[in-house]
Amino acid sequence: MVKYFLGLSVLKSSWDQVFVAFWQRYPNPYSKHVLTEDILFREVTPDNRLISRRLLTKTNRVPRWTEKYLPSNMGRSAYVIEDSIVDPQSRTLTTFTWNISHARYMAVEERCVYGVNPDNNSWTEIKREAWISSNLFGLSRALQEFGLARFKSSVTKTMKGFEFILAKMQGGTPSRTLAETAKEATDKVKETALAATEKAKDLACHAQKKQQYV
Repeated sequence: MVKYFLGLSVLKSSWDQVFVAFWQRYPNPYSKHVLTEDILFREVTPDNRLISRRLLTKTNRVPRWTEKYLPSNMGRSAYVIEDSIVDPQSRTLTTFTWNISHARYMAVEERCVYGVNPDNNSWTEIKREAWISSNLFGLSRALQEFGLARFKSSVTKTMKGFEFILAKMQGGTPSRTLAETAKEATDKVKETALAATEKAKDLACHAQKKQQYV
């Protein structure tokens, strides 16, 4: 069984601007999960299409409840391949991405098509499809659900990152909203509280073990 995602997004910038922003979108405040990007291959075809392959290194966050089921040597980062085709005649940018790290546990494949919005040729429409699958016996459905939720969150960050870079290209930097700042502060508080709780549990466990040997 495979989880499928289909979404349409609109950027209120021209396709030419989005095309330029695509190559400049890292780093941005919403892409902290992207660690590095490297061009592996690039060529211009006889019909003037630009074909590229890049290697992206991203953080590899897994849910805590899966840690005891997954290998301890799973790194904190994951490698993703991104193929892209730019067709200036049709004014489309098509990307294919898939993870090459830990694909047996969870594979995420994505296809995006950036094109001119049919209702407003000054805007850009993005059609995004994704397929999330897992072959890990007993946990495949749960991992697929986790992968789909994480993918949706990543899409939101991707769009915000695009908007940030586009605004920067046009001479301004979008200010972060009060809601975003408050949410980030709340998330940090939650993380700190969770870490404190886990540490307290560990200390209590150690204390209990010591008492058993006294």
